Amino acid sequence: MKLAIAKEVQAEERRVALVPDAVARLVKQGVEVWVEAGAGAKSFFSDLAYEEAGAQVVADTATLWGEADVVVKIGELQESEVHQLREGGVFIGFLNPLGNPALVQRLADRKVTAFSMEMIPRTSRAQSMDALSSQANVAGYKAVLIAACALPKYFPMLTTAAGTIRPAKILVMGVGVAGLQAIATARRLGAVVEAFDIRPETKEQVQSLGAKFVDVELKEETVAAGGYAKELSEAAKEYTRQVLTQHVSASDAVITTAQVPGRKAPILVTREMVSQMKPGSVIVDLAAEQGGNCECSEAGKDVEWNGVNVIGPINLPSSMPVHASETYSKNISSLLQLMLKDQELILNFEDDIIAGACVARDGEISNQRVRDALTAEASAVNS
Repeated sequence: MKLAIAKEVQAEERRVALVPDAVARLVKQGVEVWVEAGAGAKSFFSDLAYEEAGAQVVADTATLWGEADVVVKIGELQESEVHQLREGGVFIGFLNPLGNPALVQRLADRKVTAFSMEMIPRTSRAQSMDALSSQANVAGYKAVLIAACALPKYFPMLTTAAGTIRPAKILVMGVGVAGLQAIATARRLGAVVEAFDIRPETKEQVQSLGAKFVDVELKEETVAAGGYAKELSEAAKEYTRQVLTQHVSASDAVITTAQVPGRKAPILVTREMVSQMKPGSVIVDLAAEQGGNCECSEAGKDVEWNGVNVIGPINLPSSMPVHASETYSKNISSLLQLMLKDQELILNFEDDIIAGACVARDGEISNQRVRDALTAEASAVNS
């Protein structure tokens, strides 16, 4: 089997799909690995390191994409890259299939068997392949560092000759992987941390990290398939905002992480709530690319609103390319182990992980949720 590691083309993307250590293990299994020249440079993995691991460095992009049996990426597949994949080939990477189902359709039209890392089932057996979680960990950690740098205050309590300085108050909204890492990081930096999530079962996780859980009692189901937070009714959203307003206004920094796959991010922090925060306070909105949890957020920008610094970072995992690449590499490697048998690629669609991650095969979209998203997208265009 010939496996190709593509070089990322987006200017802000610094990660690479497989690192040299993972390549060495695949080569030992008899896999022929090609790596596009310079693919690991922004992650500080040189072409020489890949060659020493047993990979062949390929300078010609068309050859690499056109002759490989499997192409792996970490940055979202671009429209310009779809036509470079050979018909009948296999692609593994982030595809945002629920947010961009038309891209999956184009892969299906090209007879590409496509695996989306976002669609890895959330089961204990698939934990080692959960790329969303590995990258969210990085984002949650970095979000707190951004807040700490932007906040004109210390995070920890300090006792000085000039007196005692009170610790910063941090509110984390959304207790998924990114939120939990944000809580842990803020606590390590000495802040007083509160956290909110519509899923009541997250309370114990929050408290185990030394933070206070903000209870909002809702009279509707709040957990969707796979353990993700479910989109709330408008009435529930309004009640939640009312309860959270006092917690937001009392916070020095707010970090929001709430996202719904394939949909616009829910608004958790309104302009009115921001206006009640103290001047110099900070909001870091990890959902800015999906429309934002804060009404004032703009993706990729720092916005000042009534003296509050609202930060909407894009692709935070890419800002820590070494560990982001290493963890994603382990995710991809674990998935590949399910697909490899006697040096050959064997796709067993009876396996729930392989079937769940596959979004296109045999010229068709193979995932019902992606088909539904495509239908909804077409209906919206025609209406």
